[in-house]
Amino acid sequence: MQPQRYPIPSLTSMSELRFLVRPKWIGFHLLVVAGIVAMINLGFWQLRRLDQRRDFNATIEARYDAPPIPLADADLGDPEAMEWFPVVVAGTYDQAASIQIVNRSQGGRAGENTLTPLHLDDGRVLLVNRGFTPLSLTAPAAPTGPVTVEGRLRDTEHRRIGQLSDPADGVLEVAQRVDIERLQEQFDAPLVPMYVDLMASQPPDGSPFPEPVARPDLSEGSHLSYAVQWFLFSGALAVGWVLAVRHSIGTRRVSAARGEAPAPTPS
Repeated sequence: MQPQRYPIPSLTSMSELRFLVRPKWIGFHLLVVAGIVAMINLGFWQLRRLDQRRDFNATIEARYDAPPIPLADADLGDPEAMEWFPVVVAGTYDQAASIQIVNRSQGGRAGENTLTPLHLDDGRVLLVNRGFTPLSLTAPAAPTGPVTVEGRLRDTEHRRIGQLSDPADGVLEVAQRVDIERLQEQFDAPLVPMYVDLMASQPPDGSPFPEPVARPDLSEGSHLSYAVQWFLFSGALAVGWVLAVRHSIGTRRVSAARGEAPAPTPS
Protein backbone atom coordinates (compact mmCIF):
# COMPACT_ATOMS: atom_id res chain seq x y z
CA MET A 1 0.00 0.00 0.00
CA GLN A 2 1.37 3.42 -0.96
CA PRO A 3 1.78 5.76 2.04
CA GLN A 4 -0.73 8.58 2.10
CA ARG A 5 0.81 11.99 1.40
CA TYR A 6 -0.43 15.17 3.00
CA PRO A 7 0.09 18.25 0.82
CA ILE A 8 0.81 21.67 2.28
CA PRO A 9 -2.50 23.59 2.37
CA SER A 10 -3.08 26.33 -0.16
CA LEU A 11 -4.12 29.88 0.62
CA THR A 12 -7.75 28.86 0.12
CA SER A 13 -7.49 26.36 3.00
CA MET A 14 -5.69 28.49 5.61
CA SER A 15 -8.51 27.73 8.05
CA GLU A 16 -6.83 24.34 8.43
CA LEU A 17 -3.91 26.10 10.13
CA ARG A 18 -5.92 27.56 13.00
CA PHE A 19 -4.79 24.75 15.29
CA LEU A 20 -1.22 26.15 15.06
CA VAL A 21 -2.16 29.07 17.33
CA ARG A 22 -3.52 26.90 20.11
CA PRO A 23 -1.52 27.14 23.39
CA LYS A 24 0.13 23.73 23.10
CA TRP A 25 1.20 24.38 19.53
CA ILE A 26 2.49 27.85 20.43
CA GLY A 27 4.61 26.20 23.12
CA PHE A 28 5.86 23.75 20.50
CA HIS A 29 6.77 26.61 18.12
CA LEU A 30 8.61 28.48 20.83
CA LEU A 31 10.54 25.38 21.82
CA VAL A 32 11.60 24.79 18.22
CA VAL A 33 12.63 28.43 17.72
CA ALA A 34 14.59 28.43 20.98
CA GLY A 35 16.35 25.24 19.95
CA ILE A 36 17.25 26.61 16.50
CA VAL A 37 18.55 29.89 17.95
CA ALA A 38 20.59 28.05 20.59
CA MET A 39 22.15 25.69 18.05
CA ILE A 40 23.02 28.51 15.65
CA ASN A 41 24.65 30.44 18.49
CA LEU A 42 26.62 27.35 19.50
CA GLY A 43 27.80 27.00 15.91
CA PHE A 44 29.02 30.61 15.80
CA TRP A 45 30.62 30.15 19.23
CA GLN A 46 32.65 27.26 17.85
CA LEU A 47 33.69 29.43 14.89
CA ARG A 48 34.84 32.15 17.29
CA ARG A 49 36.84 29.56 19.21
CA LEU A 50 38.39 28.45 15.92
CA ASP A 51 39.43 32.05 15.20
CA GLN A 52 40.93 32.32 18.68
CA ARG A 53 42.81 29.08 18.17
CA ARG A 54 44.20 30.27 14.84
CA ASP A 55 45.31 33.55 16.42
CA PHE A 56 47.01 31.62 19.23
CA ASN A 57 48.79 29.33 16.75
CA ALA A 58 49.96 32.33 14.74
CA THR A 59 51.34 33.93 17.91
CA ILE A 60 53.25 30.78 18.85
CA GLU A 61 54.70 30.41 15.35
CA ALA A 62 55.84 34.04 15.32
CA ARG A 63 57.39 34.14 18.80
CA TYR A 64 58.30 30.68 20.04
CA ASP A 65 61.62 30.28 18.22
CA ALA A 66 62.61 33.95 18.11
CA PRO A 67 66.14 34.84 19.29
CA PRO A 68 66.23 35.50 23.06
CA ILE A 69 66.45 39.09 24.23
CA PRO A 70 67.66 40.39 27.62
CA LEU A 71 64.89 40.42 30.18
CA ALA A 72 65.66 44.10 30.83
CA ASP A 73 64.65 44.89 27.21
CA ALA A 74 61.26 43.17 27.46
CA ASP A 75 58.15 45.31 27.92
CA LEU A 76 56.78 43.41 30.89
CA GLY A 77 53.99 45.96 31.29
CA ASP A 78 52.30 44.47 28.22
CA PRO A 79 52.14 40.70 28.87
CA GLU A 80 49.90 40.04 25.86
CA ALA A 81 52.50 41.52 23.51
CA MET A 82 55.45 39.75 25.17
CA GLU A 83 54.13 36.28 26.04
CA TRP A 84 56.06 33.38 24.46
CA PHE A 85 59.07 35.52 23.50
CA PRO A 86 62.39 33.99 24.69
CA VAL A 87 64.47 36.04 27.13
CA VAL A 88 67.83 35.61 28.84
CA VAL A 89 68.62 36.71 32.39
CA ALA A 90 71.22 36.03 35.11
CA GLY A 91 70.64 35.51 38.80
CA THR A 92 70.79 33.08 41.70
CA TYR A 93 68.16 30.45 42.51
CA ASP A 94 66.54 30.31 45.94
CA GLN A 95 66.24 26.54 46.18
CA ALA A 96 64.50 26.59 49.55
CA ALA A 97 61.59 28.60 48.14
CA SER A 98 60.65 26.25 45.27
CA ILE A 99 56.92 25.72 44.69
CA GLN A 100 55.36 22.63 43.13
CA ILE A 101 52.64 23.43 40.59
CA VAL A 102 50.40 20.37 40.71
CA ASN A 103 47.89 18.69 38.38
CA ARG A 104 50.09 19.02 35.28
CA SER A 105 50.49 16.50 32.49
CA GLN A 106 52.99 16.06 29.68
CA GLY A 107 53.61 13.26 27.24
CA GLY A 108 50.66 11.32 28.64
CA ARG A 109 52.09 11.39 32.18
CA ALA A 110 50.72 13.05 35.30
CA GLY A 111 53.12 15.14 37.32
CA GLU A 112 54.14 18.54 38.63
CA ASN A 113 56.00 21.60 37.44
CA THR A 114 58.76 23.00 39.65
CA LEU A 115 58.67 26.77 40.10
CA THR A 116 61.89 28.17 41.57
CA PRO A 117 62.49 31.88 42.31
CA LEU A 118 65.54 33.45 40.69
CA HIS A 119 66.98 36.48 42.49
CA LEU A 120 68.11 39.12 40.00
CA ASP A 121 70.85 41.71 40.38
CA ASP A 122 68.28 44.55 40.37
CA GLY A 123 66.62 43.18 43.53
CA ARG A 124 63.58 41.64 41.84
CA VAL A 125 62.64 37.96 41.79
CA LEU A 126 61.78 36.07 38.60
CA LEU A 127 59.71 32.90 38.94
CA VAL A 128 61.21 30.19 36.73
CA ASN A 129 59.16 27.16 35.74
CA ARG A 130 62.06 24.72 35.51
CA GLY A 131 59.84 22.06 33.92
CA PHE A 132 57.85 18.89 34.37
CA THR A 133 58.57 15.92 36.62
CA PRO A 134 56.36 12.76 36.71
CA LEU A 135 54.61 11.97 39.97
CA SER A 136 56.78 8.91 40.56
CA LEU A 137 59.96 11.05 40.71
CA THR A 138 61.27 14.01 42.67
CA ALA A 139 62.62 17.05 40.88
CA PRO A 140 66.31 17.68 41.66
CA ALA A 141 67.42 20.91 43.29
CA ALA A 142 68.19 23.89 41.09
CA PRO A 143 71.83 24.74 40.26
CA THR A 144 73.67 26.64 42.98
CA GLY A 145 75.53 29.90 42.57
CA PRO A 146 75.17 32.35 39.68
CA VAL A 147 73.18 30.98 36.76
CA THR A 148 72.21 32.28 33.34
CA VAL A 149 68.70 31.29 32.29
CA GLU A 150 66.98 31.27 28.92
CA GLY A 151 63.21 30.93 29.03
CA ARG A 152 59.97 31.92 27.35
CA LEU A 153 57.92 34.64 28.97
CA ARG A 154 54.52 33.60 30.28
CA ASP A 155 51.68 35.65 31.68
CA THR A 156 50.38 35.03 35.18
CA GLU A 157 47.76 32.28 35.45
CA HIS A 158 44.23 32.81 36.76
CA ARG A 159 41.70 30.41 38.19
CA ARG A 160 39.08 29.33 35.68
CA ILE A 161 35.56 28.15 36.42
CA GLY A 162 35.63 24.64 37.84
CA GLN A 163 39.30 24.70 38.79
CA LEU A 164 40.58 24.17 42.33
CA SER A 165 41.51 27.18 44.43
CA ASP A 166 44.70 27.84 46.36
CA PRO A 167 44.49 28.97 50.00
CA ALA A 168 44.00 32.72 50.22
CA ASP A 169 46.67 33.16 52.92
CA GLY A 170 49.94 31.62 54.01
CA VAL A 171 53.04 30.36 52.25
CA LEU A 172 52.33 28.06 49.33
CA GLU A 173 54.75 25.19 48.84
CA VAL A 174 52.21 23.49 46.56
CA ALA A 175 49.98 25.51 44.24
CA GLN A 176 47.42 24.90 41.52
CA ARG A 177 48.73 27.63 39.20
CA VAL A 178 51.37 30.32 38.76
CA ASP A 179 49.35 33.21 40.14
CA ILE A 180 52.05 35.87 40.53
CA GLU A 181 49.85 38.25 42.52
CA ARG A 182 49.03 35.50 45.04
CA LEU A 183 52.63 34.29 45.26
CA GLN A 184 53.91 37.82 45.84
CA GLU A 185 52.57 37.52 49.40
CA GLN A 186 55.36 35.10 50.33
CA PHE A 187 58.26 37.13 48.91
CA ASP A 188 59.78 40.27 50.39
CA ALA A 189 61.32 41.34 47.08
CA PRO A 190 59.02 42.39 44.18
CA LEU A 191 58.22 39.67 41.67
CA VAL A 192 58.69 40.21 37.96
CA PRO A 193 55.10 40.50 36.60
CA MET A 194 55.66 37.58 34.20
CA TYR A 195 57.30 34.20 34.75
CA VAL A 196 59.36 32.08 32.34
CA ASP A 197 59.27 28.49 31.13
CA LEU A 198 62.88 27.34 31.25
CA MET A 199 64.54 26.53 27.93
CA ALA A 200 68.17 26.17 29.02
CA SER A 201 70.51 27.29 31.77
CA GLN A 202 74.21 27.59 32.43
CA PRO A 203 75.21 25.65 34.47
CA PRO A 204 72.68 23.06 33.23
CA ASP A 205 69.61 22.10 35.21
CA GLY A 206 68.73 18.50 36.07
CA SER A 207 68.50 15.80 33.39
CA PRO A 208 66.27 14.21 32.23
CA PHE A 209 64.03 15.94 34.77
CA PRO A 210 62.75 18.53 35.21
CA GLU A 211 61.77 18.19 31.57
CA PRO A 212 61.27 21.47 29.65
CA VAL A 213 57.62 22.37 29.16
CA ALA A 214 56.39 20.90 25.88
CA ARG A 215 55.67 23.07 22.86
CA PRO A 216 51.95 23.93 22.65
CA ASP A 217 49.77 21.88 20.32
CA LEU A 218 49.22 23.91 17.15
CA SER A 219 46.35 21.89 15.72
CA GLU A 220 43.03 23.65 15.13
CA GLY A 221 41.08 21.10 17.12
CA SER A 222 37.52 20.08 16.29
CA HIS A 223 35.91 23.53 16.38
CA LEU A 224 35.05 23.63 12.67
CA SER A 225 33.45 20.18 12.65
CA TYR A 226 31.49 21.02 15.81
CA ALA A 227 30.24 24.25 14.21
CA VAL A 228 29.06 22.36 11.12
CA GLN A 229 27.28 19.83 13.33
CA TRP A 230 25.43 22.54 15.27
CA PHE A 231 24.29 24.21 12.04
CA LEU A 232 23.12 20.85 10.69
CA PHE A 233 21.24 20.16 13.91
CA SER A 234 19.47 23.53 13.67
CA GLY A 235 18.48 22.78 10.07
CA ALA A 236 17.25 19.32 11.03
CA LEU A 237 15.12 20.83 13.79
CA ALA A 238 13.54 23.27 11.33
CA VAL A 239 12.81 20.42 8.90
CA GLY A 240 11.36 18.42 11.77
CA TRP A 241 9.01 21.29 12.60
CA VAL A 242 7.79 21.41 8.97
CA LEU A 243 7.23 17.64 8.92
CA ALA A 244 5.38 17.75 12.24
CA VAL A 245 3.04 20.51 10.99
CA ARG A 246 2.47 18.75 7.68
CA HIS A 247 1.79 15.42 9.38
CA SER A 248 -0.68 17.02 11.79
CA ILE A 249 -2.54 18.71 8.92
CA GLY A 250 -2.76 15.40 7.10
CA THR A 251 -4.05 13.51 10.10
CA ARG A 252 -6.66 16.21 10.73
CA ARG A 253 -7.84 15.95 7.13
CA VAL A 254 -8.18 12.18 7.43
CA SER A 255 -10.03 12.55 10.75
CA ALA A 256 -12.36 15.15 9.24
CA ALA A 257 -13.10 12.89 6.31
CA ARG A 258 -13.98 10.09 8.74
CA GLY A 259 -16.03 12.35 10.96
CA GLU A 260 -13.57 11.99 13.85
CA ALA A 261 -12.27 14.71 16.17
CA PRO A 262 -8.60 15.57 15.46
CA ALA A 263 -5.93 14.98 18.08
CA PRO A 264 -5.50 18.12 20.23
CA THR A 265 -1.71 17.96 20.55
CA PRO A 266 1.08 17.95 17.93
CA SER A 267 2.12 14.47 16.77
